Amino acid sequence: MPRFAANIQLMFKEYPFLERFAAAKRTGFQAAECQSPYAHSIAEIKEQLDRTGLSLVLINTRPGDPAVDGYGLGALAGREAEFQARVDQALDYAAALNVPKIHAMAGDCGDTSENAACFVRNIRAAGEKAAALNKTILIEPLNPRDRPNYFLRSTVRAADFLVEIGLANVQLQFDAYHVQIIEGNVAHRFQQLQPLIGHVQIAAVPDRHEPDHGELDYPAFFKTLDKSGYKGWVGAEYNPRGKTEDGLGWARPYGISPLSSRAGTD
Repeated sequence: MPRFAANIQLMFKEYPFLERFAAAKRTGFQAAECQSPYAHSIAEIKEQLDRTGLSLVLINTRPGDPAVDGYGLGALAGREAEFQARVDQALDYAAALNVPKIHAMAGDCGDTSENAACFVRNIRAAGEKAAALNKTILIEPLNPRDRPNYFLRSTVRAADFLVEIGLANVQLQFDAYHVQIIEGNVAHRFQQLQPLIGHVQIAAVPDRHEPDHGELDYPAFFKTLDKSGYKGWVGAEYNPRGKTEDGLGWARPYGISPLSSRAGTD
């Protein structure tokens, strides 16, 4: 059965950020992920993890201001030092908070030979730093509908980079939402790419809401994950249609349920 992590950057927005850990725990999640925790100190986040018993399983490198930084810096030639500083920041959080995986943001820039070479150098250097801490670096293609200028735009290109980088702890973040929009055939692509995959994320296509409607048959995809032997976390990285707890019906078969159906819990 898949293990789901609540993306508390997007989910439980009806609560202040630090209260989302407890809300996720109350609804049955055992893990969380978060794109950018850096507005809060390590101590503040650790307090919430200790109090709830949640595992924080994924963070991103800090994207910065998309209008200025281009949604990450991993492939932006000439800004290597800034990118590595963000990797160092993410590794500090990951080491202190026992986070196993970091998504290294590639940035908004053209896929030129110069930027591609920069990306390989940057991600390899990040992977070597992460290996010393027993952490994994992830790269993720983003679809051109949501991020029209993003550097990494297909799983095929990502797989080529992973082979070139050649580090076991540098892997693919397989977001079914993005993959469906970019390439389709999500279950088949997962099976093809599984040896490279380090983390999975989900959301409905095309609206990125709860995974209970739209183009993808998520119950079938979850069966594919089970049959494949995938043991990693599945990040619920979606924008709830309304109150998060009211939209968790999709997750009830997997041990996660709205607060209203968990009477007697605290």
